[in-house]
Amino acid sequence: MEDTAKYLIHADFVADGVVERTDVVGAAFGQTEGLLGDDLDIRDLQDSAKLGRIDVSVDSEGGQSFGTITIASSLDRVETATLAAALEAVERIGPCRAQVEVQRIEDVRAAKRRDIVDRAKELLATAFDEGAIDSEDILREVRESVRVEDITEYEGLPAGPNVASSDAVLVVEGRADVSNLLQYGIKNAVAVEGTDVPDAVADLTADRTATAFLDGDRGGDMIRRELDQVGDLDYVARAPRGESVEDLSRQAVDAALRDKTPADAATPVGVDAADADGDAPADSAEDAKVDEATAATDGSTAPAPETAAAERPATTQRSTDAPAAGDATEPETGDATDRATDAATDPGTAATTDPERGDADDRTDDPGAALSLSDHVDAVAGSGTARFLDGDLAVVAAPDAADAFAELDAADDAPRVVVLDDAVTQRLLDVAAQRDVATLVGASTGEFVKQPAGVRVHTFEDY
Repeated sequence: MEDTAKYLIHADFVADGVVERTDVVGAAFGQTEGLLGDDLDIRDLQDSAKLGRIDVSVDSEGGQSFGTITIASSLDRVETATLAAALEAVERIGPCRAQVEVQRIEDVRAAKRRDIVDRAKELLATAFDEGAIDSEDILREVRESVRVEDITEYEGLPAGPNVASSDAVLVVEGRADVSNLLQYGIKNAVAVEGTDVPDAVADLTADRTATAFLDGDRGGDMIRRELDQVGDLDYVARAPRGESVEDLSRQAVDAALRDKTPADAATPVGVDAADADGDAPADSAEDAKVDEATAATDGSTAPAPETAAAERPATTQRSTDAPAAGDATEPETGDATDRATDAATDPGTAATTDPERGDADDRTDDPGAALSLSDHVDAVAGSGTARFLDGDLAVVAAPDAADAFAELDAADDAPRVVVLDDAVTQRLLDVAAQRDVATLVGASTGEFVKQPAGVRVHTFEDY
């Protein structure tokens, strides 16, 4: 009855004595019977489902009883008002004198109308955003589709289409790196997908001219050391400090490959050249923080520019229609440092493989090992859970995947990265944008009406 009711009659009563709920219901039936004729008899109206049950709440104190009466009605306004007035004709409840007074008649449909108006406003604000897409968005979506389709597999690893046939290969960290290089015409990159270098990649480095093109962070250092142990690298190229290969512009990619160094002379990011050679520490903190492009102050670490330029063409295989900016002998000037600040504070820009971030106390699976984003994805996949990660990829919360929306919405300190074993929905994407989450990684993605520019969305397949 409550589902079809149009009005709710709310009345208060006071009785001079202690009465029960059944006494109140009996008084309402008995003292209104025949008062308004057969058409408005309470029993007949209830039998025809035009009137709901009489709900009564009653309390007693100091020898008096008082409470409320609520009746749902699907009658029209006149009939409902008449029936409400009839309740005030009740003068006795049980053996006690009583007084009944109608406080208000609530229009149930008014509340429903308010809900409808609120929902209509929400739909008007969000449901028509698809029509606002501009030509640049369309072109970007088409380009993304084309380069994702170009990604192939080499021994089960994400790779460019020329890896199997090229004399030179680029070893990168993850699938997103391969995808980014493909759009610049570099088709001979293969991803190791983590710090555990696969045997297939190790064998490739033994047979080909191999260049490791790694992120400018400690994760890149770890992969570099692993490749030194199991493979046979010829050259090492690094993204600028704090940046990821997947986010580099064409000019930054060309610059990094031009500045590659022989593998036996390259210095890891953040390691002073003198320390790497076993000499005394650097004279100052500024000297201690050098990347591989400026690591050697005595000329013992980095090769001479003429040598690097002579060896450069053998490291990358590009398609015949690659732009002139990718030519190793004609560097195209460009500044990639304008992206360094964002990349340093945005874990989504280096999240592909950043296996060593944060303190050991922040790691959850193995206190002795750092976790990359790929490791978190592997841990969450198939578990039905989610992980909230901070800027150092340390776990700050691990709710069930089904509770990820509520937990993210209620979190005091919002995470920078969310990994969940469930689909990324529009609802979750919206709250992630509101909480300044940088990266969402899910088992799959739903259909998005709108996608905030500040949130990166990936699936497990990207890692």
